[in-house]
Amino acid sequence: MPENQIPSSIFNALPAESAYNLSDVVKTRPQFSAITPRWLTQMLEFKGLKAGVYRVNRVTDTAVPLDVLSLKNHEKIEIPKGYIGYETAPREYRLSALSTILNVDTRINDVYSSPYDQAEEQLSLAVEVLKERQEHLLLNGDDYGILKNAPPARRISPLADAPTPDDLDELLALVWKEPSFFLAHPRAIAAFLRECTLRGVPPQTTTIGGGVFVLWRGIPIVPSDKIAIRNATKSGSGKTDILLIRTGEEKRGVIGLYQTDLHAEAAPGLSVRFRGVDDDGIGSYLISLYCAAAVLSDDAVGVLQNVEIGLYRGKERK
Repeated sequence: MPENQIPSSIFNALPAESAYNLSDVVKTRPQFSAITPRWLTQMLEFKGLKAGVYRVNRVTDTAVPLDVLSLKNHEKIEIPKGYIGYETAPREYRLSALSTILNVDTRINDVYSSPYDQAEEQLSLAVEVLKERQEHLLLNGDDYGILKNAPPARRISPLADAPTPDDLDELLALVWKEPSFFLAHPRAIAAFLRECTLRGVPPQTTTIGGGVFVLWRGIPIVPSDKIAIRNATKSGSGKTDILLIRTGEEKRGVIGLYQTDLHAEAAPGLSVRFRGVDDDGIGSYLISLYCAAAVLSDDAVGVLQNVEIGLYRGKERK
């Protein structure tokens, strides 16, 4: 090569592919789209159990009436006698256990744990999966699910197909003793808002725990995708339910239940146990979540059932 000639390669830029291999890129934690806010579990009052059983004692419907006499001018009249009877076989709610086993390759965890610990991220995601299942069971469980335990007398149908302000007022007439919140699928809330817009009565909103909620008559409408949409079609129609719930043990409402004093307790009702490492270097964790719900009084839940979510008043949704 001549002394004054400069190699042409000197003027070439470093390829982006090569630079990428040497760079320390900014990485995020695993993004899991199935995770929801789970407002129901945040708004329910929860009670811890030691023996895994919660007994609900109720007054019988056939109790002897307890008469009360109003005395005037110190009249000498016999005071009525009576008593209030209790159910002889009260219902007992038993906790259900949601469990899974998570396996983590310790060698991968050793090599690829910067900046995020692989085992911790896997455990965090597994716990989120169990909590999603917990909220589903609190609503739809065959034994203690809130929807399944609403009595027939507390179920109503919409006046028309779509959920209207009149329908939610009827729910408030059913659960009128200190109602806490409505619970509805996000698409049911959208259907209700369309009806409010047609009537010119747009609801107000409020902020609770960092979330923005629609209010009806001062009661928040809480979204939950754990309420099923039945007979869904491609055009967007389908049927679902809207609940009105009173929560709290002192208010004889709906409460959540969990187990206390767990071994390897990571959170209330949640246990994360390390099961050891096998001969192939696989670390194993047993994750268990204990939960249930109890409806303390029949008038603590009202259900507006089979509302249509796909009506657009003459316009077909594409």
